[in-house]
Amino acid sequence: MRNTTPLTVSVAAGVALLLAAPAPSFASPARQADPTAQTVRQPLERQVLPANDGWAAAGTGTTGGAGATPDRVYDVSNRGELLAAFASGGSEPKIIRVHGDIQANVGAAGAPLSCEDYASGTGYSLAHYLHDFDPARFGTTREPEGPQESARRLAAAKQASTIRWDIPSNTTIVGAGPDSSITGAALRINRAQNVILRNLTVRDAADCFPSWDPTDGATGNWNSEYDLLQIINGSTNVWVAHSQFTDAPNLDSAQPSYFGRPYQVHDGAVDVTNGSDLVTMSYNRFSEHDKLLLIGSTDSTSRGDVGNLRVTIHHNVFENVGQRAPRVRYGQVDVYNNHFKAAADSKVPYGYTFGAGVESHLHAEANAFTIPAEVPVSSLIAYFKGKVITTTGNAVNGKITDLRAEYNAAAPADRQLAPDNTWTPALRTHVNAAQAVPALLADAVGPVFTSGEAR
Repeated sequence: MRNTTPLTVSVAAGVALLLAAPAPSFASPARQADPTAQTVRQPLERQVLPANDGWAAAGTGTTGGAGATPDRVYDVSNRGELLAAFASGGSEPKIIRVHGDIQANVGAAGAPLSCEDYASGTGYSLAHYLHDFDPARFGTTREPEGPQESARRLAAAKQASTIRWDIPSNTTIVGAGPDSSITGAALRINRAQNVILRNLTVRDAADCFPSWDPTDGATGNWNSEYDLLQIINGSTNVWVAHSQFTDAPNLDSAQPSYFGRPYQVHDGAVDVTNGSDLVTMSYNRFSEHDKLLLIGSTDSTSRGDVGNLRVTIHHNVFENVGQRAPRVRYGQVDVYNNHFKAAADSKVPYGYTFGAGVESHLHAEANAFTIPAEVPVSSLIAYFKGKVITTTGNAVNGKITDLRAEYNAAAPADRQLAPDNTWTPALRTHVNAAQAVPALLADAVGPVFTSGEAR
């Protein structure tokens, strides 16, 4: 870790923004701007979430490490330095600036670790695993058990202990330059509060040891373990902004199939589960990933999700993603002014965008969809035991379209979705007309740097 001059940006910071936030309104294209953008240059790492900017502005708001003392500001460029910064000072406010690409799959001395390295000494062999659990031999009515499954779990535990990293409370972690990224890590905000993650590319949390479950679905499935970012176990007040989440270049489409099912090595991009609450995701780019945003991981009420899982997702671009953008259980989730793009030749097959799960309350407003003609509008919503959904002012290929009506017209009677009259989103800074969103977000999402400085 080292000390460098503060990163300066044209964005908002501090208490001034918390004291004066505009009321929600439909803004013209000329007025559109990232609500954190300001003419006064401020250190990126000292910024706080503006007032009214989504659910993460509720309660005490989200300030991350803005109040860190100079000795709690860390510049890191490798795994060891980053983990030391996470551990230093406990939950005292801290700022972590990431320089270059930090690789997760490395040993204590920084040498790269392969899947074979993790498997060494455990007895695990993929060829042996495939032999033992071939459905023709093992059957399809029970989950794998025996020496090879035990060996797989040992190897998986070795990888998990290397790549699973927890971001502590009262932390701001930011990219210090356009190449700032974290590759291969399974980041978690776990039982933590007041965290900001900004201006980072987070990529390819590949699982070396996916598990086979013949009882998952009609024909079985391979399941991987790691998300790029998990917000779990009662974590609150989290702001994720101007970042990129992707599997590229290691796409699941390049993996083989075993037992007739894709050998998936990636799980979620950003998941919010287990009673976590008050999250805002804004101005991010999500690309080349299948299972994207899962909000609520189970239909059970035992995980503390009821009354929590309040999430705002606004002004993001979703490009060539498969499903769960988001899939919701229980939470009140506000999804507005995002651009969902699916190319006809995408290597990530399109499934659906909004998943209406058990007791979900998803409000989708003024989003733009750019999709191939062969994708039916009715497929933008998927049924997962939900009862209601609000869709208003959304545009499909430039035309305002009633997404719920299109879904209901194609859905059977027992899967109809009613309008949700139980709540109205209030924590918003501005709302643009859906047709303006693609142009407005074209150069505004993901890590944004100008003349070497972040916006």
